[in-house]
Amino acid sequence: MPTPTAASTAAPTPATAPRIAVIGAGPGGLTCARVLQRHGIPVTVYDRDAGPEARDQGGTLDLHADNGQLALRAAGLLDAFLAKARPEGQEMRAYEPRSAALTGRHVPEPDEMFKPEIDRGVLRDLLLGSLAPGTVRWGHALAEVGGQPTGPRTLRFADGTTAGADLVIGADGAWSKVRRALSGALPAYTGVTFLEAWFDDVETRHPELAALVGQGGAHAADGERAMFAQRCGGDHIRVYLIRRVRADWLAAHGLTAADTEAVRALLLEEYADWSPALRRVLTENDGPYADRPINALPVPHTWTTQPTATLLGDAAHLMPPLGVGVNLAMLDAAELALSIAESATLAEAVTAYESLMRPRSEEYAAQLAGAATGLLEAGEGLDAHQHHG
Repeated sequence: MPTPTAASTAAPTPATAPRIAVIGAGPGGLTCARVLQRHGIPVTVYDRDAGPEARDQGGTLDLHADNGQLALRAAGLLDAFLAKARPEGQEMRAYEPRSAALTGRHVPEPDEMFKPEIDRGVLRDLLLGSLAPGTVRWGHALAEVGGQPTGPRTLRFADGTTAGADLVIGADGAWSKVRRALSGALPAYTGVTFLEAWFDDVETRHPELAALVGQGGAHAADGERAMFAQRCGGDHIRVYLIRRVRADWLAAHGLTAADTEAVRALLLEEYADWSPALRRVLTENDGPYADRPINALPVPHTWTTQPTATLLGDAAHLMPPLGVGVNLAMLDAAELALSIAESATLAEAVTAYESLMRPRSEEYAAQLAGAATGLLEAGEGLDAHQHHG
């Protein structure tokens, strides 16, 4: 990761400060904004959500010492993260699906901090709280990026408003609108879907499941279907039912995700020969299911570098959710921000950043190609876990 020079930490004067716009207030976008502000560089983050509490932030994340934690160090937030993280969440269990026999277990050492867990919402609050007031403009759903590749760019939002930018940073995820200004690539379905279920007040209401899962994650698979259960903070557990199905499997059965009882009946048929101890995840969940088809971008995903637009995280290299997505997004974000801080021009910064990001993301993407299907195989859970829907 580039080390900023002393000169790069000085705030640009208003007359020379470039207009930098980050699209997306997820972990990647917020990390980029935080590192830029630490180096005195103005930035505005635009997000489609009406506010920080507009929707559920999802499950738990493991931030790795060799990427996500490096980004937090660059953001000056590593100690704050470690104070909120759950090292015990690194525990991992594997079960045989028909007998529910424990076939493997990783118990973290007392000082093990390579990839402690943190809830997505907690991480987002940590990053949001580190930014200058007013940095994030909520309720700004990007419709398109206009203007020429040489700049300046015009951001056109769904509500009809516009904003100018000298550099647009796409941190807007799988279906990035910023990507369209750089690449025609679109995510493609991997053939595997995660169906998410959640459980609240688990120690009181779901004690058997709590005992099965432990403090971290639990995985079982039979070659055709799998289950991954994940302990979150606040006495919650999220479960992902991993299945090789058509992308439109719900509609093909005449269902929607809101048809909880009908979906549950279908699942009970599919998992009929699994142990009752594991089938509990099908019968006791609180609330409806969430259907999450797993998509991925082509490998490699390349584009012609532009001085006025670039991508990070899933917008640049969408992969199966195997514990690297958020980590790479945050590392991308920190490296991009530091490149901007130490480069003479935005064009130099974008070129330097993409020369680091692309080879790394291509290596990871090549390793993970087809890995979503691998989750259906018994024994995969101990090595390729942390499915963050």
